[in-house]
Parts: sequence; structure tokens; C-alpha cells
Amino acid sequence: MSRPPAYSDAEFRRFVDQYRARCLWFLREDYYPRTPAEREEVLRQIAQHGDRDAFLRVAQFRTWLSQLSNETSAGS
Repeated sequence: MSRPPAYSDAEFRRFVDQYRARCLWFLREDYYPRTPAEREEVLRQIAQHGDRDAFLRVAQFRTWLSQLSNETSAGS
């Protein structure tokens, strides 16, 4: 089983910036999602309105965010 890519908050922000004009035009230019719900909404918008590459990368970011969530809940 292949391991999903390891991402960082900076990479997530770059991804948001990459698709901001096409998929997230209605958000402020300085907006970056912070909560899991906000991040999921941004990913949903990118997947819905982006290209094929965006759709595939959204899946990878969702896996990364899920791993972060699992690590946080396991550590509490």
C-alpha cells in the first residue's frame, strides 16, 4: 500500500492560492481556512469547480487532513 504524500499548512495555502481565482473568487484574497469545516468547504469548492488535477489533489489533501484529525484525537 502506497503512503499518501505528506503535506504542510504552507502547501495547503499554496494550493488554495493556485485555485483562488478560478474556484474561490468569492473569498477575500487574504482568506485561508483554519477549521476542519472551513478547509473541507474550500476543498469541496475546488473539487467542484477546478480541473482534473485539482480534483485529484483535493483527494490527497483530504487524506492529509484526515490524518491530522486522527493524530489530534488520538493525542487528546
